Amino acid sequence: MSVAITQGIRVSVTTQYVPEQSSPKAQRYVFAYTIRIANEGSAPAQLKSRHWVITDGNGKIEEVRGPGVVGQQPNLKPGEQFEYTSGCVLSTPRGQMQGSYQMHRSDGSRFEAEIAAFALALPHSLN
Repeated sequence: MSVAITQGIRVSVTTQYVPEQSSPKAQRYVFAYTIRIANEGSAPAQLKSRHWVITDGNGKIEEVRGPGVVGQQPNLKPGEQFEYTSGCVLSTPRGQMQGSYQMHRSDGSRFEAEIAAFALALPHSLN
């Protein structure tokens, strides 16, 4: 699990390998990740966009930017949280992801909520 807290926004990530969607012979490894974004601060914050840096086992880097997450831009009041699951396909059996969410406050201020690096890797029994 990876956890980062930025200005009261806690981002926690858990991952799992998805064997039924993967095909190691075709160099296709599918991973699911579940992210929980919790507002532990004292002011509301809305997630406006995301930025991912995905690195495969060969060191190849792909950057992904876009609005919101899973088609939503959750607005979190203090004490609220939002959870979603998404996926990533790699051509190697291991890699990592990290990034940030651009958050907006009602006073017009903005900040980048860190998503700490997390590993995407086959369970040891499958290596």
